[in-house]
Amino acid sequence: MSVFAKLTLTELRLFLREPMSAFFVLIFPTLLVVILGCVPAFREPQESLDGRRVIDLYVGIAVVLTLAMVAIQIAPAVLATYRERGVLRRFATTPVSPLKLLGAQLVMNLLAAAAATALVLAVGRIVFDVPLAAQFAGFVVAFLLGAAGVLAIGLVVAALVPTGKAGNSVGTLLFFPLMFFAGLWTPREVMPEALRNVADFTPLGAAERALNDAMTGHWPNAVSATVLVGYVAVFGFLAVRWFRWS
Repeated sequence: MSVFAKLTLTELRLFLREPMSAFFVLIFPTLLVVILGCVPAFREPQESLDGRRVIDLYVGIAVVLTLAMVAIQIAPAVLATYRERGVLRRFATTPVSPLKLLGAQLVMNLLAAAAATALVLAVGRIVFDVPLAAQFAGFVVAFLLGAAGVLAIGLVVAALVPTGKAGNSVGTLLFFPLMFFAGLWTPREVMPEALRNVADFTPLGAAERALNDAMTGHWPNAVSATVLVGYVAVFGFLAVRWFRWS
């Protein structure tokens, strides 16, 4: 097994040993879908949603919630803790570079998000008859773009905060407004037009719109794709420029 694969497996084991993190990433999004799906009104077609049900929308929102958990709250806290405790500095003296450890952490987060997404889609389909993505390839593209966009933001947070606790605090402060624009409290589709236009240019709002496009049989729209690529480019550059190994 390659060094990178071993590092990724180790990061995954460490993640699973943190029961709260594992619960909120792997289980909570699906639990949210189950709770909302048990509300009778959310299972009825709505004229304001072009005949779709509220629960149909919340499956995509739950996927975005998963990405927000791993990228905005988990990754910054873990990476800042590694720097704070000198883990990255010690790795710099071994054949295993800090860059490989960083890559392993990011791959682990992506795998966790993919597993949580599969669970959300499976429960939504089996329990509440939520259609799977009609444009599967577009859904994968939207998922990867959304993950890359929010992970880039998470890396900037990890680069700037001095401690793991600070990373967790900043991540929490970012999490709630970003998830608001993604439709966690009010689905984006029923927001006022002005608020919806703002949401389209936020990372999680753009990700939710792109995923919703794929769920309804379309490729992610050009605006959402461009916005997400922009977040990857800008925040990815800043993360590389500002990230400190020690």
